[in-house]
Amino acid sequence: MSKRSGVFDVQEDVSKLVRGEEQKRPESGAMTVEKALRVITKQMQVSGFRERTINDYQLHWNHFAKITGVTFLTEITPNSIYSWLNSMTVSNQTKLTRLKCLKAILTKCFDNGWLEQKFWKSINIKIDKNVKKASASRDIELLLSLLDLNTFVGLRDAVAIITLHKTGIRINTLGQLEERHIDFENLTLNLEGSILKNHKNLQLPIDEQTAELFRVLIQQNKKVRKRYSKTNAFVFITQKGDSLDTKSTNNAISKRLNKYSKDYGLENINPHAIRRAYAKNLLNKGADVALISKALGHSSLAVTTQYLDLGIEEVSDNLRNFL
Repeated sequence: MSKRSGVFDVQEDVSKLVRGEEQKRPESGAMTVEKALRVITKQMQVSGFRERTINDYQLHWNHFAKITGVTFLTEITPNSIYSWLNSMTVSNQTKLTRLKCLKAILTKCFDNGWLEQKFWKSINIKIDKNVKKASASRDIELLLSLLDLNTFVGLRDAVAIITLHKTGIRINTLGQLEERHIDFENLTLNLEGSILKNHKNLQLPIDEQTAELFRVLIQQNKKVRKRYSKTNAFVFITQKGDSLDTKSTNNAISKRLNKYSKDYGLENINPHAIRRAYAKNLLNKGADVALISKALGHSSLAVTTQYLDLGIEEVSDNLRNFL
């Protein structure tokens, strides 16, 4: 006996419509994923994005297109993104990093008017984040006391550590720092957006001690450059007068800090940990999170709160001041 169709039985399959999986048919002249990447790449180059960032975007976008087989932007759906993520045999942290690159490109496609909705916003990967710790001030002080300041490398590394600790700039910004960025009269670092991750100009104060150390280092740099016939105006240079690997997070200073950490048994002595120590110092001195976020050049307050890594007791103690 056949089952009779009732008034409450829906005959048409609307599952794709309900679940947002309906793929739009490409219209005549629709934007292809290949052309979209070419245009966005040019836009990023004009905007001053670092080559490494652009390469990462291209790599993950092309991998997405290859795995999913999409040709047009309108063919991209939440399902295709999840299929791409599921195809990877990597950690969730790596998946999250790649997903962020894909989302960034999709957002640019939306901004360019090629996509109508930001359907990728709700797609995420949950990971358990191990918050990295800040360098302890006592460890930084100990390291500075162990450096041989009578040598060029010892002096350079000491000034680099103090700069990182007192300004909070990133290691790749440190590598691109030039003499013209230092205003000795007003005691500030005037940083251009081209050497900062967020591409926005930033002015940071320095104290007399740091300014004097810059003066001494600059004089030593001149001697080194003269000996090796080099011409540049970087504040931090190699022993042969060359610039550091300026746009890398693993430049000569970073490698030296890693060596010091191992040689002297010091934990959390690296550029990122020292930058976190700068943030914690500001907080301890009464700076609010918004100000700290601005000083660090963060894109959001959420990133800054992760940097600060406030423990339960610290939160309680700070809140008590407002009771």
